[in-house]
Amino acid sequence: MIRELELQAQYLDNETLETLYFGGGTPSLLSAPELDLILNAIYKHYSVTTHPEVTLEANPDDLSREKLLSLVKSGINRLSIGVQSFDPAILRFLNRAHSAQEATRCIQSAREAGIHNLSLDIMFGLPGQHEAVLKNDLATALLLNPTHISVYSLTIEEKTVFGKWAKQGKLKLADEPEAARQFEIVMDTLTGSGFMQYEISNYAKPGFESQHNSSYWQRKKYLGIGPSAHSYNGATRQFNVNHNYKYIRALQEGKIPYEQEVLTRENKINEYIFTSLRTSRGCDLTILKHDYNYDLASGNATALERMLHQRLIHIHNNMITLTRAGKLVADQLAVDFFAPEKSG
Repeated sequence: MIRELELQAQYLDNETLETLYFGGGTPSLLSAPELDLILNAIYKHYSVTTHPEVTLEANPDDLSREKLLSLVKSGINRLSIGVQSFDPAILRFLNRAHSAQEATRCIQSAREAGIHNLSLDIMFGLPGQHEAVLKNDLATALLLNPTHISVYSLTIEEKTVFGKWAKQGKLKLADEPEAARQFEIVMDTLTGSGFMQYEISNYAKPGFESQHNSSYWQRKKYLGIGPSAHSYNGATRQFNVNHNYKYIRALQEGKIPYEQEVLTRENKINEYIFTSLRTSRGCDLTILKHDYNYDLASGNATALERMLHQRLIHIHNNMITLTRAGKLVADQLAVDFFAPEKSG
């Protein structure tokens, strides 16, 4: 990974890095010396702002007091902790190694160690997660006073244990009406407790929005390091090989093992629509017109009229934002606005 950092040093055109994010898999398994090696390589080969947001994704069972103190010493100033639930049955179903008590303890220890920017991951729509369980999860999370909460439904990937169970009929997720009701409970509970829903799945106290995640939605360039990592420079996307041995061997030969996708005008338009509609700021029709010469309003007049009539969207000052009802079907609304890909 350090070799890749060296080889990729020019990818971002010497732009100053504002955020560093250790995620994907379980980066909290890194020892303090390993983490320091990577951070030192970043600071050696890249320009980094004076006070970057440095986030580490972590499982509660990895965060001992000693580990937390070493993270602070390394420069980690934000933790994204994969709690998922405080319910013992749900944690067993998800095959999580931590208990609710360990999750609570690690969050308190993180604050004592000096990390006050704390994000918790919570899930909804899980098998056996009735409304009462979800409400208890949210209430417990709020009692721990995090600065940020991300709330997701379970995504089933085909080649996973859950994927096989779903195919065999052994896994029954919440149906759409129940999932929608649970999503509304999440929105009501968190916004009613002083959190801003600045993106459909992300809630923050004022001033604690994830700078790193926000950069994706603002079309900023980013560089991903490691197997399966994705990068974006405004014109192309590239995807590192998702095979550890092939990744290591290529870098030993001084090569970066990636595939590249050159983004078409339509790709850029549709990505902007998809990501911006999920945010509280919304989709800026002026940006679409100025940057891509795409007039969404005139090309989708019928769809816009229907969505306004159904109270799924608001339009004000050339900005399209989702209503509460619209957030329940956000992805479909975005697809309705997409620019069609040109054939050939």
